Amino acid sequence: MRTIGYIRVSTTEQGDTHLGLDAQHATIAAECARRGWGPVCVVEEIASASSMRRRPLLRDVLDALDRGDADALVVAKLDRLARSTLDFARIMERAADAEWVLVILDIGADTSTPAGRMVASVVAATAAYERELIGARTRDALAAKRAQGARLGRPSSVPADTRARVVALRDAGLSLRAIADELVAEGVPTALGHGTWHAAQVSRVLGTIALDAEATARRHGDTPPRPSRRHRRRVRA
Repeated sequence: MRTIGYIRVSTTEQGDTHLGLDAQHATIAAECARRGWGPVCVVEEIASASSMRRRPLLRDVLDALDRGDADALVVAKLDRLARSTLDFARIMERAADAEWVLVILDIGADTSTPAGRMVASVVAATAAYERELIGARTRDALAAKRAQGARLGRPSSVPADTRARVVALRDAGLSLRAIADELVAEGVPTALGHGTWHAAQVSRVLGTIALDAEATARRHGDTPPRPSRRHRRRVRA
């Protein structure tokens, strides 16, 4: 069994001391020796990012496994591989699709055995359930704040006169792209004070205006105004 071991620490200081890396390396080497797996290639990565998108060496490892360059991926701990439920689920799917083995030693997950696959599935399902609970609590808290008239979302950095101009052009029937072109023609600066207006920027300005109007209406006990159909229309090509 051609095996890749993946080990990770979060900080450069931890990488320099090698304490965390050495411990993971020893755990993986001992398990592979016990199983008679080899040769073992161990990839070390220093990355604090929870998302797999910001861990290039892990992406390289997964690509190598998908190509068939190795047969198994072994990690010492689940949180060294994935701290995102979505990332963990995607890695499991890749292992199943490309038929390589995923072994996570601290939780006893091993996709080469029925029991190990069950453990991995339970862990993924439990993590997904916890994530859904957190999401539900967050939505409930945001709904309560919204009902109290709290302004949700990032405040607009666009001056009031520019926002008023955008609304006027939209109410006149202009598309988002046409509004952007008109602002450029009038020499109106963007929120950053430089660059060029685009339809997506106009859409964001209209979105913040709608949030402001909704928060104001709720604070006064009124029914929040619905954005006009033109305001709700998405960016068009």
